[in-house]
Amino acid sequence: MPEAYIVAARRTAGGRRNGRLAGWHPADLGAAVLDALVADAGVDPAAIDDVIIGCVSQIGEQTFALGRNVVLASSLPDSVPAVTIDRQCGSSQQALHFAAQAVMSGMQDIVIAGGVESMTRVPMGSPIALAKAGGIGANPFAESIQKRYGVEGFNQFVGAQMIADKYGFSREDHDRFALQSHQKAAAATAAGAFAVEIVPLPVMTPDGETVMHDRDEGIRADASLESIGSVKLLSEGGTLSAATASQICDGASGVLVASGAAVKAHGLTPIARIVNLAVTAGDPVIMLEEPIPATRRVLERAGLSMADIDLFEVNEAFASIPMAWAKALDADPAKLNVNGGAIALGHPLGATGTKLMATLIHALKARGGRYGLQTMCEGGGIANASIIEVL
Repeated sequence: MPEAYIVAARRTAGGRRNGRLAGWHPADLGAAVLDALVADAGVDPAAIDDVIIGCVSQIGEQTFALGRNVVLASSLPDSVPAVTIDRQCGSSQQALHFAAQAVMSGMQDIVIAGGVESMTRVPMGSPIALAKAGGIGANPFAESIQKRYGVEGFNQFVGAQMIADKYGFSREDHDRFALQSHQKAAAATAAGAFAVEIVPLPVMTPDGETVMHDRDEGIRADASLESIGSVKLLSEGGTLSAATASQICDGASGVLVASGAAVKAHGLTPIARIVNLAVTAGDPVIMLEEPIPATRRVLERAGLSMADIDLFEVNEAFASIPMAWAKALDADPAKLNVNGGAIALGHPLGATGTKLMATLIHALKARGGRYGLQTMCEGGGIANASIIEVL
């Protein structure tokens, strides 16, 4: 079977809601990443077989074939096709899986996988909220589903708290994890660790000055246990707050995947190799626990153990998710989200998968590591898991 290599991996710096990236159309955000990937790889853009773009809220500016519009807004020729996919928070990680599968099957040679989400311009939940406001049926959960699981709907906040309760995490546990996320992200930023992965974007400040947006906007370098602990809990009697959940974020990310043949033919330089991929699904009510079995599955498929993995990226949708993952799998905390996670850096939904992959690859290279594992919880009780080897 042909190998699949990652030749380039880039992301934008996260923008806070109504922050520095609020003026950027989602298609333009994605286009900036596509242009950076092509420039990094040094490949003829006309040689790209496909572009796969993940996006969750596909309405308004993020609808009508967003993937195609990302290509049309970029420097790529209009001969390059594209498609938009939705696997909820794992959308762009799934885009990477599809790209790798296409290359490893021998059907395509160069594919870009990425994701875009402007949570400022297209707020989370817009497809349901706007359909309901327009008098269109808005409940995605058929009566048969509600009866099967004994619920009227599925709620990520409820699932995150169920996991916290199951694993015995207190509010202080969550607050401390969130603080560490901000501290690690602030330290990584100060050390310039993100510079190699971030695509700087010009933005206009409120006073009319144009500056480059090249730092994640959500990091709170001055965060403390006291400030985090003062935030209202998400539910009465719960242990999670907005401060221990991922930040709403605008951003885009992507990776360029190529076959061994394409690497030789185009003189490309791989930065990582796809080792193995997995996707699993389980209970849609607790919903967010699935990264645990997904990790076990991908390790088994790769013939590797937790001890073989040098770094882990587990999406910080809520503090309880990576904490439960680490506890269940006895993971070394020193290897987990070493540059911080979504609590500090933001979670631009459909863009987060390849965003984490870009961070994972560059963090491994900086530390001289070999294997990295990425996983994330997704709506409906699904999880993707990916193992890569840095070259």
